[in-house]
This record gives sequence, structure tokens and C-alpha cells, in this order.
Amino acid sequence: MLPYASVQDAETAIGRSLTAAETLWFNYSATKSDYFLYCHNILFLFLVFTLVPLIYLFIEFVFSKNIIPYKIQPKVKLSFADNLNCYFDVMRMFLLVVGPLQLVSYPSIQMIGIRTSLPLPSLLEIISQLVVYFLVEDFTNYWIHRFLHGKWGYEKIHKVHHEYTAPIGFAAPYAHWAEVLILGIPSFLGPAMVPGHMITFWLWIALRQIEAIETHSGYDFPWTFTKYIPFYGGADYHDYHHYVGGQSQSNFASVFTYCDYIYGTDKGYRYQKKVLRQLRDGLNGDEKQNGESHAASAQDNKSE
Repeated sequence: MLPYASVQDAETAIGRSLTAAETLWFNYSATKSDYFLYCHNILFLFLVFTLVPLIYLFIEFVFSKNIIPYKIQPKVKLSFADNLNCYFDVMRMFLLVVGPLQLVSYPSIQMIGIRTSLPLPSLLEIISQLVVYFLVEDFTNYWIHRFLHGKWGYEKIHKVHHEYTAPIGFAAPYAHWAEVLILGIPSFLGPAMVPGHMITFWLWIALRQIEAIETHSGYDFPWTFTKYIPFYGGADYHDYHHYVGGQSQSNFASVFTYCDYIYGTDKGYRYQKKVLRQLRDGLNGDEKQNGESHAASAQDNKSE
């Protein structure tokens, strides 16, 4: 709750006029407790888990013929009912684990110093903190993910997430309850190291889940802006990890690819890409050679 009775009090305290965004924030949050503001995460996660995969599902069923060239595993097609069942499984985990965890974890947010006060952070501050959060989460998640692909970790916990060998958007948060709790640690480390404003925290939680849904979407669209993010893995990169399944010792990264490259856990993926390139080049070469042969035959027929 903001310690100001009015906008004028807030402006006096910070020594300048409030921006439009700060005025909106004051009007919304001035009479609300910090705990209530923190619990907005529950609503944001529910909306992300519901609406973002639904966009992919809508595109798949309405524009299926147009987007089939971008489907990574085109032979696998889950029904609407399959998608719905996955969503209900995720929502059950949301109600039993994710939501209650959000409700009881507020003391940790207080401890690390996530603030709700004015002034609001600048755009540069928000972006720089989000970059740190993504990097910290990605590095930590990489090692936890590798552990979960050990014999014990996979058999007891991680195999639930790998039930979808051809992932879909709704399956991004689909996992064993223990995995949901364990992977909450990397998401918390970045804000703990570089605490910021509650708005930045909201954005971080929402963007991380949107990224996870995109990488599990099953589609590698060439026009997505994430193609321009350095070292970003994306859907094709993570889809390989699901395609190989439980035996996979490749592509553990959650967001970026540099850890897999440094520690040599992307060799299977790079080898597959190399083989596919060679096959495509061979087919194109054969087509070109056949075309030249047909042209030569036609020329011979004319000569005769």
C-alpha cells in the first residue's frame, strides 16, 4: 500500500510531477496491500496458461492447411479433445500447486525487497532486469533439467512432462507437481539477485511462461520476433528434445542455447540438422540433375 493520501502527496515526496503511468499506478494501488498486488500473479498465470496456447490452437484448427509447412512434427496431430484434456490437467495442477504456492510465498518477496512504491522503474531498468532474470533462470534451469534426465530424476519426476513427444502449447506447464516446485527456484533467483518493482516481477513471470508456451507450440514460424534474439532456442530447438524423449541428452536449455553449446549437449541436435541439410541438398541436386537430363533428352529429340 502506498504511503500517500493523494497524488499531490506523492509528487511532493518524490520531488516532481507523476507521469501518466505513475498516476495510473497510484490510482490503482494506493489503497491495495502489497500482498494483494503480489497475488495478481495468480490471475496473470491463469490468463497466460489459458489464452496464449488457445491462440496456437485456433491457428492450427482454422488455418491448418496454411501453416502445415511450419509444423515441426507434421505427422502428429492431436485432436481438440486431446488439447482440452491437457489444459484441464494443467489447470488441476494450477489449482492444487501453483496457486497455493503463490498465496504462501509472499514473505519471500518481502524478504528480497520487491517494491510497489513510486517512482516507477524506467523502461531501461525494466528491460535490463528482465535480461538478468532470463539469463539467471536459463543457466540454473539448464542444470536442473540435466539432473531430471538422470535415471532417478526422469523416472520419478520428469517423465510426466515428456508424455508429449510432440509438444503443444498447453503442455508447456504440464509436469509432475515436484517439477513445478523445483523449477520455481530458478524463476525466483533472478529477482532475488536483482530485486525490482512489482510490475517488473509481473512481467517476468508472464513473459517466462509465454516463452515456454512458444517453445512448446510445435510450430516454427519464420516471422516470430524471437528469431532475432541472440542465442534464442525456440520451438524447433526444444521440439527435438521432446522428440528424442527420455533418452535425450541434448538441448536442455530452457531459453538460450549457449549452455548446450558450451557443455556439448547440443551435438545430437546439430548432427540431425547436418544430416537433414545433406538430404535436402542431395534431393535438390538430384532434381537439378534430372532436370538437366530431361532438357538434354529434349534437345536430342529436336536434333533427330
